[in-house]
Amino acid sequence: MPNTICKTTYFEKPGAENTEDTLNLVKKRAKELGIKNIIVATTSGETGAKASKLFKGFNLIIVSHVTGFKKPDHQELQPENRKIIEKNEAKILTTAHSFGTIGRAVNKKFSTIQVDGIVANVLRTFGQGVKVACEISCMATDAGLIETYEEAIAIGGTMSGADTAVVLKPVNTHAFFDLKIKEIVCKPRL
Repeated sequence: MPNTICKTTYFEKPGAENTEDTLNLVKKRAKELGIKNIIVATTSGETGAKASKLFKGFNLIIVSHVTGFKKPDHQELQPENRKIIEKNEAKILTTAHSFGTIGRAVNKKFSTIQVDGIVANVLRTFGQGVKVACEISCMATDAGLIETYEEAIAIGGTMSGADTAVVLKPVNTHAFFDLKIKEIVCKPRL
């Protein structure tokens, strides 16, 4: 099998200003590789709404924060963005974070880090978006929205918007160490 040369885009700065470029780079790479599974992190839903317009015909999973992430009983996904995402037939997943469930509660109560926090911090050495991409792919797999035998592209960001995308072999959270990042499509140059 011959070697493949792929282009990785490195953004000068992280953040929402890279969202359009990230989404377009992902669409191009997904078409080149024949990948149909796209997973996108969103908070307010702005990034999810943009992705839902661009990725019609793909198996698009928009992953939001859990209800109560910022404050009790509050959902950050804005109703107007939810409507756009649903109108464009993307799936919305709202569930506990793979790298921050009971471990986050232990950390808040006892000021000690748990295994999930260690994994998250190791992944952050590659950038916040890489951590997010790995986490949301596990969440989507756990929910049965993607399968482990098909590659996916996961899109994350740093604070807001999208600035990172990776091609990966998804796994369930309980099999996390079998997850394989195959390619980095784009990320901030930190």
